[in-house]
Amino acid sequence: MSFFSMGKFAKEPPFTHGQVPRTAVLFCNLGTPDTPTAADVRRFLSEFLSDTRVVEIPRLVWLLILHGVILRVRPAKSAAKYASIWTPEGSPLKVWTEKQVKLLQGWLAQRGHQVTVRYAMRYGSTSISSQLDALKAEGVTRVLILPAYPQYSATTTASLFDAVYSWAAKVRNLPELRFVNRYHDDPGCIRALGRSIQRYWKLNGRPDQLVMSFHGVPERTLHLGDPYHCECFKTARLLADQLGLSPDQFKITFQSRLGRAKWLEPYTEPTLIALGKAGVKRVDVVCPGFTSDCLETLEEIGMEGRAAFLSAGGQDFHYIPCLNDDPVWITALCELTQQHLAGWPTLDTPDAQALAASRAAALALGAKQ
Repeated sequence: MSFFSMGKFAKEPPFTHGQVPRTAVLFCNLGTPDTPTAADVRRFLSEFLSDTRVVEIPRLVWLLILHGVILRVRPAKSAAKYASIWTPEGSPLKVWTEKQVKLLQGWLAQRGHQVTVRYAMRYGSTSISSQLDALKAEGVTRVLILPAYPQYSATTTASLFDAVYSWAAKVRNLPELRFVNRYHDDPGCIRALGRSIQRYWKLNGRPDQLVMSFHGVPERTLHLGDPYHCECFKTARLLADQLGLSPDQFKITFQSRLGRAKWLEPYTEPTLIALGKAGVKRVDVVCPGFTSDCLETLEEIGMEGRAAFLSAGGQDFHYIPCLNDDPVWITALCELTQQHLAGWPTLDTPDAQALAASRAAALALGAKQ
């Protein structure tokens, strides 16, 4: 084998002259264990918590803690939590993500866009690399990477992009790539959140206090330049405006703290306890940073948060579901996708078909000459 043939690139489909450009949207979520068992949860947590974007402490120290303590103790406890929210179809996060992708594909097709829509998970099964491999094998030449995270954070969005870049580093003939960084203040997404809450209140009445709970990250990420904290607050402010809430009618909190370091405050569970002790009778909690219901919403908020509030003296607790397959949300997601597809020939019109055929013919003629 010659020196020049010893490349790092993986084997890929041969280049075809005259190939008609094809476009895909890859909707990317965090991921989930395959089953609610300690073994599968351990594998999932090992990959998730080994990501240097997620845990930014000295590598050797963290790996000793992770493999010496956390992965010995936490999987069994987390598996029991997953089991409490598991559905006959599987993990709620996977179920909702699959439905969102099918609906997005249908909505785009109705508007004349000939694109392939798939989903991928940053951790666990249906990996980003496997989905990109599959799309490339199908002849896709343009890919829009669309995160399921409205607010940008290095711990989520940038990590997702890392996985795309890692795949790209091993590919010889790369597709065109576009990335959606954030949509925390997108008018359509805010409108979808507002209407979802208003619809819930119409059926169940209004609370004394609305708590908007976002996933937490270490406070140091804010000081290091991560915009996540600011984007969460902007989402909350815009949502409050949409709902017509005054500042004393809602609170912004952060959940899912891990370890002893200081995370973004105020924390969700202590806030719920304080509200219960203060005599607030009814609290509703919504999670505007999650587009699909999952462990953090259904178990951590819907079960643990409920128990904390009621045990502190609260009388009525409501968890307002994520957007999931809400038609207003899917419409907003479709419009957001169309904005980021701008300039790529995805519309199935007679002119677009003729142009594609003309380009293909010209390329084929050039290849023969």
